[in-house]
Amino acid sequence: MLTDFALFPESPALIWVWGLFGLIIGSFLNVVIHRLPLMMEQAWRRECREFLEPGGGHPSVEPEYDLWRPGSQCPHCRAPVRFWQNVPILSYLWLRGRCAACGAAISWRYPLVEALTGMLFATLAWRFGASWQALAASGLTAALIALAFIDIDHLVLPDDITLPLLWLGLLLNAQSLFCNLETALYGAVAGYLLLWTVHRGFLLLTGREGMGFGDFKLLAMLGAWMGWPMLPVIILFSSISGAVIGSIVLAVGGKERNTPIPFGPFLAAGGWIALLWGNTLNDAYWRWATAGGG
Repeated sequence: MLTDFALFPESPALIWVWGLFGLIIGSFLNVVIHRLPLMMEQAWRRECREFLEPGGGHPSVEPEYDLWRPGSQCPHCRAPVRFWQNVPILSYLWLRGRCAACGAAISWRYPLVEALTGMLFATLAWRFGASWQALAASGLTAALIALAFIDIDHLVLPDDITLPLLWLGLLLNAQSLFCNLETALYGAVAGYLLLWTVHRGFLLLTGREGMGFGDFKLLAMLGAWMGWPMLPVIILFSSISGAVIGSIVLAVGGKERNTPIPFGPFLAAGGWIALLWGNTLNDAYWRWATAGGG
């Protein structure tokens, strides 16, 4: 199980420094959220061409595109974004939410992701202090933010994020960073099988797929980081929040009940809560259950 780490009151500056670092990481996450799905589409088109035209066919004329190239630019006029126009949150406020070249509106999502990442990083510094756990948890948090917003936009959870993080979780827990390796291994296996079983049952009963395979991999990844005892906390939180928020979104948006709602953001939120307070929640439940609350 996760170790309960003491807070770090003797250096409150760490919280501010790590929060500011989170703002910078959040700026990069905006790039990942926007570009990684486009990179995946580009790779799929290339693979399709190679499959349909095994002799070579027409060479691709698509420009090089990755997380680093081309540099940041306005999606409307393609004007390059200068470094002073790319300062987290401050540039958005200074530019009043508009492109300096063409005046087109800049999405409020950019400062939202930056602020969210900064706040979560600051919380990790408060919870774990100056430790390897804080550093590792920050990497996991950044990945969860990227996955959540990509799933909101595209209903996909990229293997390029979930699978490397799954293996990284197992490697870290080989040193018992968050739990022992056996607990992490069972967490990864159980996390995948839990949602796969739900998926298969729903498919057999309704003839429709209730969730994607990316959700299985995401829960397996969280299990690899935190171990199987944290899975009930993650499942409970994500299921309740997903049902409530999903119902509100459908009602407010006037959408049909069969409109797909991404489950990844709720799994990500449940995983982050379990990362920080999973032990506390589990202990509170068992105290309540043994006291006759059930």
